[in-house]
Amino acid sequence: MKRELEKAIQAAKEAGSIILGKFGELSEQDIHPKEFKDFVTGADKESEKRIAEILTAAFPEDSLLCEEGSSASGTSGRKWIVDPLDGTLNFIHSFPVFCVSIALSDSNNELLVAVVYQPVLDELFTAEKGKGTKLNGKPVRISGRQDTRQLLIATGIPFKEYHYLESYVSMLKDVIHDSAGIRRAGSAAIDLAYTACGRFDAFWEYKLYPWDYAAGVLLVREAGGIVTGFDGNPDVFAHHSIIAGNPATHAMIAAKAKKHF
Repeated sequence: MKRELEKAIQAAKEAGSIILGKFGELSEQDIHPKEFKDFVTGADKESEKRIAEILTAAFPEDSLLCEEGSSASGTSGRKWIVDPLDGTLNFIHSFPVFCVSIALSDSNNELLVAVVYQPVLDELFTAEKGKGTKLNGKPVRISGRQDTRQLLIATGIPFKEYHYLESYVSMLKDVIHDSAGIRRAGSAAIDLAYTACGRFDAFWEYKLYPWDYAAGVLLVREAGGIVTGFDGNPDVFAHHSIIAGNPATHAMIAAKAKKHF
């Protein structure tokens, strides 16, 4: 997977440069509604176009699944899962928390390669299946914290679908009692990357899409963490909900998810 990782890094860094070049420079004409309370910008589209060009040129037999619609139907059974700008609303508001997320899966949905690049901080999170997780080339591990009085836990708040809002708020209240603090960064890929390197002790979010979490899931697992859906299924593509953490924090969040969802 060396060449795959190298190309994913190249794509993420070139996309990150495109995004950073437009950061703080958006006009109203650059922002377009996509769905209810969901937006896309020219930076998203340019970033995705460059990523798709690099990956399809290097691996023409692989398929592509990208948030903004770029696609390719390959014959290899492998799939590149891409979020060209995770944290678009942050980007629109010049809030400097956003990233590029790229993952590669095989025909069995096993994740093989992951890259999450945060261009503002020039932080590059990478993982290969069986080879651990790195931050800017240095190995990282998940947090070992278990004392609930010390835990910093990340989540994503429902922003466009409200049918599960009451369940979420009930669970949030429960988690608040068993943590030192809650953070909502606005980028699931960053939340998972930060969980992988121990900045967060756990992360949970309900209702995500594959491009939101694919790379981050491998980062956490290769850093020694556990990732499942709310139903406990390790096949996160089956449920589109995520609980990530160390054995203690994952179990704690999973128990609360079972109780409230």
